[in-house]
Amino acid sequence: MYELSLLSPEERVEDLSDALEALDALSVSVEDADAQTDAEQALFGEPGMPPPKGGWNRSRLVALFQTREQAEDAQRLLQVQEFFEGCSIVALTEVQDQDWVRITQSQFAPVDITDDFWIVPSWHEPPAAARNCIRLDPGLAFGTGTHPTTRMCLRWIARQAAQGVVPARVLDYGCGSGILAIGAAKFGARDIVAVDIDQAAVDSTVANAAANQVQLHAGLPDQAVGTYDVVLANILATPLKMLAPLLCSHVAEGGSLVMAGILERQEDELKAAYAPFVALEVSDREDGWILMTAKR
Repeated sequence: MYELSLLSPEERVEDLSDALEALDALSVSVEDADAQTDAEQALFGEPGMPPPKGGWNRSRLVALFQTREQAEDAQRLLQVQEFFEGCSIVALTEVQDQDWVRITQSQFAPVDITDDFWIVPSWHEPPAAARNCIRLDPGLAFGTGTHPTTRMCLRWIARQAAQGVVPARVLDYGCGSGILAIGAAKFGARDIVAVDIDQAAVDSTVANAAANQVQLHAGLPDQAVGTYDVVLANILATPLKMLAPLLCSHVAEGGSLVMAGILERQEDELKAAYAPFVALEVSDREDGWILMTAKR
């Protein structure tokens, strides 16, 4: 493969990216051209909030091409376009063949949820301390155990089990990879429903449940019927507020509602949204995120 690197001002990035893709680039990445310098710009965004700025003042675009001829043709054609004004070619270099699978796998190590409960990719052996583990590989659906929201939900499940609380029925609403539903099954729950609006997430949940040898029912949201002893929802604050009546209607009398995907600053607005139904409280915190729970 061959790598074509370019510099672009902020206003030209989109046109340049589209053109590279049209010229058969295998991939196009964009990064701050001034990273690790005094001119570096940090563009921090938060879930549900627009980014403070559309892009960096200067961006470095890196396009991968299958052949040198394709990369050279792209270089030549781009330089004569009107939108290339202010842009420049940095380099065209050959990329040495590498074991990309091994490189990707090296980025995902086992994740400890508690001292004896771990999330373990299939290419790793479970740690000696792992008395209970979920086998899970990164995929298209959210939920690998590395994000604080996922870890807090799984910790809650593990701590309930440690207190001898094993729910009869569990609903994982917005299941993603199915990791929370699988975690509930690993700690003894038997009647588990996992739903998501994305069919790819449903398919991922089915595959991951099979890999972990647990039984659950996965489907689209209309498969969530009746009430449950535990309702888990690791989504984001805005959809959680909209879903308040629906989620609470699925919580059985005496049951628990467990929600994540909420930033610390969003605590009060979630409490207000759920006040007509249940009294939410913060049960866990990690890296600016909170876990909110309530009893029906």
